[in-house]
Parts: sequence; C-alpha cells; structure tokens
Amino acid sequence: MASSKEYLEFILGQLSELEEITYRAMMGEFIIYYRGKIVGGIYDDRLLVKPVKSAISYMSTAPHELPYEGAKEMLLVDEVDNKEFLIGLFNAMYEELPVPKLKKKK
Repeated sequence: MASSKEYLEFILGQLSELEEITYRAMMGEFIIYYRGKIVGGIYDDRLLVKPVKSAISYMSTAPHELPYEGAKEMLLVDEVDNKEFLIGLFNAMYEELPVPKLKKKK
C-alpha cells in the first residue's frame, strides 16, 4: 500500500517550524530529509525514522518496524500528533545522521 499525499502533508505541517524539511517521492512512499540528511520516511502512512542512538533514547518504547520487505528495521513514531515531540526528535537525531554520499558523475 502506498502512502497518501494527505499523510505526507500532515507530517510536513507538524514539522513546519523546522527549516529545510524536504522530501522525495520513491516508489509510492516518501523519504524525509532534514537539512540535507535522511531522517526517515513515510511508508504505508507510517512515519518511520532511522534507529540512531538519539532516536532510541528519545523514544525508548518505540517498536522497530520494516518500512518494506527486505529493508532494515526503523523506529515507528507514534506521537505524530505532538508537534513539539516531532521537532525535538528531529533536532535530537540531526547530529547523529550520516551525511549523504555524493553521487559520482560519469
């Protein structure tokens, strides 16, 4: 099941106080970027984030879920209705997220 544009718009609205939140559509789902780094994504209308240490400690009871078959587990964010919680989570995670690799030009 693909994610809805409405759910994406809801999540983007919840994160609207953060600068440089962007997304990219990928196979019916959405990858979420914060200041150029991949934080997670929206899969089957669920917000999942990378399981970095800061996210695990911020959401100590969050279940690990698969975004899609064959992928690495990610953390399910249940508190999507809590704007302050989401902003705090993204800010806590930012420093720990890897810098995207530059694609080599052929």
